[in-house]
Amino acid sequence: MTKSATQTMNTYFEVKGFDDEGVFEGYASVFREVDQGKDAVVPGAFARSIIERGVKGVKLLWQHDPTEPLGHICELKEDQHGLFIKAQLNLDVSRAREALSLMRQGALDGLSIGYKTIKSKRDERKGIRHLIDLDLWEVSLVTFPMQSEARISAFKSAQISTIRDYESFLRDAGGFSRNEAKALAANGFKGVLVGRDAQKTTVSENCWAHILETIEEMENQLKN
Repeated sequence: MTKSATQTMNTYFEVKGFDDEGVFEGYASVFREVDQGKDAVVPGAFARSIIERGVKGVKLLWQHDPTEPLGHICELKEDQHGLFIKAQLNLDVSRAREALSLMRQGALDGLSIGYKTIKSKRDERKGIRHLIDLDLWEVSLVTFPMQSEARISAFKSAQISTIRDYESFLRDAGGFSRNEAKALAANGFKGVLVGRDAQKTTVSENCWAHILETIEEMENQLKN
């Protein structure tokens, strides 16, 4: 199956490191991870684009806007985990300075790729489309919500022991306003502690998934 329409795929990325000069690195795509649109990228999907376009042919943008370039990509490669990217923000550009500030705060944690599907194969039984060959043309820093699995990971790594910690986490990592964080914390803080006992500080994957669903429901209520 082939498809030529331009598409985007949002993913959570964990910045492995960034410096005051605006250099950061992380993963723009993770192999075999099924996104909310039931698409999964297979290893090798970016190989042709990397060879044909090179790092100069793949742009670094803000929110997929071609009028807002943020800098340039220094390194782009596939490894066993996914599509690794190392990029340099141009700090002479105001939007790039804003992006770096948000990354430092933890409020900006999304990468999204812009691509065209050259070849794919659908698993009709599972309803998953496997992306085999992609024409990658840009990587964007985005503020879209991360995938559920990544939100769970972020919650699991957070040190939350009081309702104030929870509010701070929602503001910094979740991007909520102060009032939204207070409302969410007031209604949902008990869920964070579900499953913990006097000795254990970890929560099962299913428990975090339930907490995530509860928070997303409250978030939707706040927006309505």
